[in-house]
Amino acid sequence: MNFITGKHLSRRTFLRGGGVAVALPYMDAMAPAGKAWRDPAEGFTRLIALEESHGSAGGNLWGDSQHLFAPATTGRDFELGVNNQMRPLEAYRDHMTIVSNTDCRMAEPFRTEEVGGDHDRSAAVFLTQSHPKQTQADVYCGKSLDQVHAGRFGHDTVLPSLEITTEKMDVGGGCAYNYHCAYRTTLAWASPTEPLPAIREPRAVFEQLFGAGDTTSDRNARRQTSKSLLDWVAQSVAKLKKELAPVDRIALDQYTTQIRELERRIQLVEAQNSSGGERAMPEAPTGVPDRWVDHMELMFDLKLLALQGDLTRVITFKTNVDQSNVSHPESGSNKTHHGGSHHGNVPSAIMEFHLIGTYRMAQMAYFLEKMKNTMEGGTSLLDKSAIIWGSPMGDANLHAHRRCPLVIFGKANGALEGGLHLRAPEGTPMANVFVSLMQKMGHDDMARFGDSTGEFPLSFPRGA
Repeated sequence: MNFITGKHLSRRTFLRGGGVAVALPYMDAMAPAGKAWRDPAEGFTRLIALEESHGSAGGNLWGDSQHLFAPATTGRDFELGVNNQMRPLEAYRDHMTIVSNTDCRMAEPFRTEEVGGDHDRSAAVFLTQSHPKQTQADVYCGKSLDQVHAGRFGHDTVLPSLEITTEKMDVGGGCAYNYHCAYRTTLAWASPTEPLPAIREPRAVFEQLFGAGDTTSDRNARRQTSKSLLDWVAQSVAKLKKELAPVDRIALDQYTTQIRELERRIQLVEAQNSSGGERAMPEAPTGVPDRWVDHMELMFDLKLLALQGDLTRVITFKTNVDQSNVSHPESGSNKTHHGGSHHGNVPSAIMEFHLIGTYRMAQMAYFLEKMKNTMEGGTSLLDKSAIIWGSPMGDANLHAHRRCPLVIFGKANGALEGGLHLRAPEGTPMANVFVSLMQKMGHDDMARFGDSTGEFPLSFPRGA
């Protein structure tokens, strides 16, 4: 790399070999000295959205009075009390914009025939804020906000968007209340009639990111050699390192180490689940970890690599399905997530459901810490991103879609102040928040989205 002549490494450089294409993270060599230059990813806010199907214990009237989700005060000096669901994420409060008390009314039944089908509508509503058509054939909902963002800022990335999940999406046998199963399993909608399926297996996501083989047979043959993906691009890596400054060589080593370690963990899961031993989830593919938290961490690490290499700027993550029978004994409750959500409005049962929700949310710390520590041109990926965490349900015990939980992590390239709790007036659509967020992320022309009735300011007056 000759900095004297001004030559520099393209942000779109790939290491290639044997059907493998490995994108590079941002490095100093990508910014030539003495010349005006703009990183293709600079100024584009990464958008990541995670859905929690069963709402929050704080969505219940009693839970709200106990501040299980919404802090007691609004503004900058809010306190995450000892029983607050976000208490495990206290270290990231400066990157939190908590928005409480918004509604997802598009998930409610509009006609008598739709009553009872809340679990079959909710997922499709979360990012579209549109009411799904009750049908088993010709689906119709709305274009999701992640796809709106991908349409504007994802055209020059390898993957305009990435859709992932931790649970089985192929429901099989049809879904209830005459709803197509896509409504239950899909967050991302390229158009009202085009649901985008999510990938469950870490191996499949890994190969999508790194082009590990041109065909299925190529990929299978490569795995049978026991060679790492990086072995196929070793010559390219060695050649590139000779041209890099020491600081960039270190960055490249760290990045390739991350890839190799992630690949090793995926291989260990596959080997263990193929050993013939008893599995906690015998119905799951061999590449899916039996422990939910292990699966979450693999998916978080895959997301991080995708963002580091600017392979995509838009990711949706469905962390569970409605009526999930996954349980989390580590939380202090042996109930399934769905079973615990039907607490019967009994305070002790609400608190048990709260244990489950708090445990699940605490896993976000793993991803937030890595985003915070991953630098790109002197700024962390967490500062350059908007990470939506929320649910289209409020009180899941009643299948209610009022008082839904919503948090936006990150600074969105300076568009979000962070460190705020904003409580919406009664009857405020969650879509109003999404309108304001999208405007801050470069969609200046967005005036409406879903059932929005206006904007919801994501700021708090100084001195108030």
